[in-house]
Amino acid sequence: MHDYAIIACMSKLNTETPSGSDAIRRHAYQRYVTEAHRRKEKLISINVGDVHREMGLSNRVPLVCAALGSRKFLNEHGLRIVSKTGPPSGQSTTVTFLYEIVHSKPEGQKADEMWESLRGIGKDIYASFGGGEEYLRQERASFYAPGKDPLDRKL
Repeated sequence: MHDYAIIACMSKLNTETPSGSDAIRRHAYQRYVTEAHRRKEKLISINVGDVHREMGLSNRVPLVCAALGSRKFLNEHGLRIVSKTGPPSGQSTTVTFLYEIVHSKPEGQKADEMWESLRGIGKDIYASFGGGEEYLRQERASFYAPGKDPLDRKL
């Protein structure tokens, strides 16, 4: 089913189906923002008419304009509007948004990268003890003071 049919029939669909604005934001993210991230670009230009045409929509230009200029779209993808060109009404297929990527990656991927950056963090510390095995040997040897090991039973 075309995206325009989903948007037109939104009231007949169940509540789990994304709204028309959500579908537009998802399309813009997948088509433009992910490509810009992949190419490591800092600026993204999205034309309302292009999105409208790519999604096969009919008479939904104001919806596309609203979705692309929404705070939700900007916050979810770490964007900031640099400029918005087009007619004074702001409701035309000639409207073009120019976004700046404020956050280099989406938050989910950023968290994964931060977790991966912790890998090997103790390498230098263990090296100062002579390696991980030597560190463990020293810790085991000095865990209990001499004569205080509860496993050493005196009969």
